[in-house]
Amino acid sequence: MRELARIVQQALAEDATWDDATTAACVPVRAWARAEVRAKADGVLSGSDAAAWAFRLLDPHATIAHIRRDAEHVRAGDLVLVVEGEAQAILRAERTALNFMQHLSGIATLTRRFVEAVAGTGCRIADTRKTTPGLRALEKRAVRHGGGENHRLHLGAAVLIKENHIFAAGGITAAVQAARRAHPRAWIEVECESLMEVEEAVRARPDAILLDNMSPRLVAQARAHVPRHILLEASGGITLANARAYAEAGADRLAIGALTHSAPALDLSLRLARLEKR
Repeated sequence: MRELARIVQQALAEDATWDDATTAACVPVRAWARAEVRAKADGVLSGSDAAAWAFRLLDPHATIAHIRRDAEHVRAGDLVLVVEGEAQAILRAERTALNFMQHLSGIATLTRRFVEAVAGTGCRIADTRKTTPGLRALEKRAVRHGGGENHRLHLGAAVLIKENHIFAAGGITAAVQAARRAHPRAWIEVECESLMEVEEAVRARPDAILLDNMSPRLVAQARAHVPRHILLEASGGITLANARAYAEAGADRLAIGALTHSAPALDLSLRLARLEKR
């Protein structure tokens, strides 16, 4: 909660909300308002608590009614959030609040579409560390709101041996062995770029194998070599059009960077519904 308040406070400062020239000129200082946030497109909601913080940090006495909750599907026209408080504070916080909700709801919405694309296969959808600096915790939570799951939150959360680690260690086997010695209880995943590397990785016995930029056909061939107790993950080039093909090829999980780095924002709007001069 404290971390969320810090992130929102930084965003408010970035927008110079203390120096809103337009609001200061047009809105009476003591005016009270009711504002409504509505969805303008279908999607999955996320970030409503960040939006609430934006309003409350500028008006501690504001009241927030969450008509729809994070992780809920909303349709165009649905009332999502109602804010009552100082009119100036609401308008100063408006863009910051909407930026959080639109961006995070976009991530949740895209994640839900991928989850639905592989429904019934047993394959799960996961994010990556390709996140916006400073917003990782919020973006990864938005992925969960969409029904996905989180890969590593940070570099210390697990061992993921990629091509540069393999090169530096002298091979897949050497890299996995070094990781086991250094972190005997850690989850260890190794990235493979060919079926030959997959065969070596299986012999090294990691917890998971990540197939990098392989086609569904190659994923199916890799699956034949990878025992079920080793999680098989695919990443790279996965889209809504081919996600099911990857799942049906035998991938246990799809890691998709686009969930956080390319999700289009969900369109939301805030309108004043009532204004009283006091």
